[in-house]
Amino acid sequence: MDPKQIPFERLNPGRTSDSAVKYPDPHLGYERIPASRYTSPAFMKREWERLWTKAWLLGGREEMIPEAGDWMTHEVGTESFIFARQADGSVRGFFNVCPHRGNRIVAKDSVGSSPSFKCGYHHWEWHTDGTQKHIPDLETFPQLPGCVLHLKAVRVDSWGGFFWFTMDADAGSLADWLGEIPAHLDRYGFDRQKLVDWKTIEWDCNWKASVDAFNETYHVQGIHPELLSWLDDYNVQIDCFGLHNRYLVPFTTPSPHYPDQVKLSDVMRAMAEGAGLNADDYEGNPRALRLAIQRAKRAMTDSIYPYAALSDDQLSDDYHYMIFPNVTMNIYAESMLLFVSRPHASDPNKMLYDVMIFGHLAPDTPHMLPEHLTFRHGQTSLGLVLDQDAHNLPRVQEGMNSKAFEGLILGTQELRIRHFHKVLMDFVGEDD
Repeated sequence: MDPKQIPFERLNPGRTSDSAVKYPDPHLGYERIPASRYTSPAFMKREWERLWTKAWLLGGREEMIPEAGDWMTHEVGTESFIFARQADGSVRGFFNVCPHRGNRIVAKDSVGSSPSFKCGYHHWEWHTDGTQKHIPDLETFPQLPGCVLHLKAVRVDSWGGFFWFTMDADAGSLADWLGEIPAHLDRYGFDRQKLVDWKTIEWDCNWKASVDAFNETYHVQGIHPELLSWLDDYNVQIDCFGLHNRYLVPFTTPSPHYPDQVKLSDVMRAMAEGAGLNADDYEGNPRALRLAIQRAKRAMTDSIYPYAALSDDQLSDDYHYMIFPNVTMNIYAESMLLFVSRPHASDPNKMLYDVMIFGHLAPDTPHMLPEHLTFRHGQTSLGLVLDQDAHNLPRVQEGMNSKAFEGLILGTQELRIRHFHKVLMDFVGEDD
C-alpha cells in the first residue's frame, strides 16, 4: 500500500478522544498571500495599532517571579513592560516608562526583586503595585499637587503556568481569547512543569515568517530530512478553531517520504528502548511501534509524567498548537518546546524569537531557573532542527522582498498558515 494512503492510526479506532476530534476545515480560498504583509513598514504600523495593542499576549512564566516583590520585564515591538508579583500572589503589569520625562524605569530584558520601582533619572518612585510613592521636590511642580501619577497598567491574567497581558483595557477576558485551548491542554499539567532552557534570538525575518515555518509540516522533507524515519509529516490532522489552530503529528512512525518502510532507523530503535520495548520486535513493521509505545506508557502507573490524564495519541505524538498571534507549542507527554515570535520595534525584516523548554521533574528535584541568554542570528546553535529553520528563514525574507515574488501560494498542507492570515486580517483589515 502507498504509505500516503495509510489512515491515521489509533490504538482504539472506535473511540476517538475528545482531544483529537477533527474540526471541519474552513473554506478560505486559494488566493496568494501578499508579500507586503511581511515587508511593508506601513503594514507593520497597522499591525501594531490594530493587532498587537489589542491582543492577549504571553508575558512570562509564573515561576520567573515567584515571590512578592519579584519582577521582570518583557518587550513587544516598541514597548517594554514590568510585571511584578504582589503580596496577594497575583501579578500586575505596567508600561516600563516614567511619566516625568519618559525614561525607562528599569532596564529592558532584566529581572529583579525590590520593594519599589525608582526611576534612575530623577528618583520618582512607585510601589510594586504601580501606585505613586514619592516625587522629589513635589512643591516645584505647581501642576501636580493633588494629582496622583500611578504607573500606567496593563491587564494581566494567568493560564497554564504563564501570565498573559493585553494593552487594551476594553479587550475581552483571557478565557474568551483562549477559547477551547485550556480544555484541550490542561491535562498536560503545564503549571507543574519547570523551565529548563530559555533563549532569545534576533532573527533576520518578519515575525510571521517564523510563525509560518512552524505552522506546516510540508517543509520537513526539504529542510529536515533527518526526521523522516520517525515522524509522519504527511498523515497529519490539521484543525482550525476560533483564533487558533493546531496539527497532530504522529511520532515514532516513518514518513511516507522515507525510502525504507521496513527497517527501523537508529532513532526509532532508541525510542523503542526508551519505552522499555525490544526494538527487534518491530523490524519489518516500524509503523507498529507507535501504538506499542502508547501501550507501554499507558501501563506506567507510577510515572512522573501525566500519562494517566492523556489520550492514547498524546502518549506518542506531537500536539502542536498555535495560540494567536504568536505562540507556538510543541507539546509532548513528557515536555514542551515553546516558541514566541515577537515583532521588531522598527524593521519588518527582523524579529525576536524566544525558545523555552519545559519538563516534568521528579518530586524534590533541585531546580534553578536557567539564565536567559540573548543572541543575534547565527551566534548560537539551537540544535540541528531549529538551526535548519534559522538558516532558511533569512533567505525566505530576502525572497519576500524581491519584485519577482508575487505572494505566497499555499496548498492544503499549509491550511494553518491560511487560517492564521485570515485571523490576522480580521484585526488588521487591509493590505497596502
